[in-house]
Amino acid sequence: MTYRELLKVQAERLENSGNDNAEYDCAELLGSASGKDCRSNGYRLMLDETADKDVSAQFEALCDRRISGEPLQYILGEWEFCGMKMFVGEGVLIPRQDTETLVEIVLNKYKKQDSIIIDLCAGSGCIGLALEKLMGCKELYAVEKSEAAAKYLKKNAELHSSKIKLVMGDVLETSALDKLPVADLIVCNPPYLTGEDMASLQKEVTFEPETALFGGEDGLDFYRTVTRLWKNKLAEGGMLIYEIGAGQEDEVMQIMVQHGFENVRCRADCCGIMRCVMGTKN
Repeated sequence: MTYRELLKVQAERLENSGNDNAEYDCAELLGSASGKDCRSNGYRLMLDETADKDVSAQFEALCDRRISGEPLQYILGEWEFCGMKMFVGEGVLIPRQDTETLVEIVLNKYKKQDSIIIDLCAGSGCIGLALEKLMGCKELYAVEKSEAAAKYLKKNAELHSSKIKLVMGDVLETSALDKLPVADLIVCNPPYLTGEDMASLQKEVTFEPETALFGGEDGLDFYRTVTRLWKNKLAEGGMLIYEIGAGQEDEVMQIMVQHGFENVRCRADCCGIMRCVMGTKN
């Protein structure tokens, strides 16, 4: 059996399990098993070769994991965010294209390149690391309470030769504030799924840490507390930018207005869904 024939067999297995992206996933998984980038000429030339038994066995094992519902990103151990490779795995939120909207907003709207930036609920560190690389900053801090997530943040910082300073702490507690300087820009992609959302998660999302997903029964717990606490760590004229869930823009903007932020507004992602809310400290 050739690799091309093997791909077809495994893709049919994934399709039968309800996977809507079976061909894409199988190409990525065969690339991982064979050690070849599935977008490379070497991979394409390999497809008509007789499949190696060891590679075939490893490929099938990876497909079994995908059929079980494990996210493709966890199986591969890495994912791309803003054109940058990010290590991911069990215990850390997977970087998503939606979140690139926040980075794009900063690049388009925020021009102060010698700023101090704080990334709250940093997870893999993807937002802060992308801003550091694409915009530059004087200092970059990441706040994360999960040891499992911090493991990946450290690996990603090393991969990208970052000077990011990791602060272990809970963004909902005042003790975390004492470890950080006043910032010019605070970015935050907090847990924002509601109780109803959590009860109807796609199977693969259930593999991601609940603490990175659940934002309280109405999904707004982090916005309320983070806005109240962390406005004290913003310099005058500094910006706070959140990622939000679909349909949360009015509530989050109201929270920011209630805490004295000015020029509060929202921005849509590439699908037209309001994805970020931002404001300036008075």
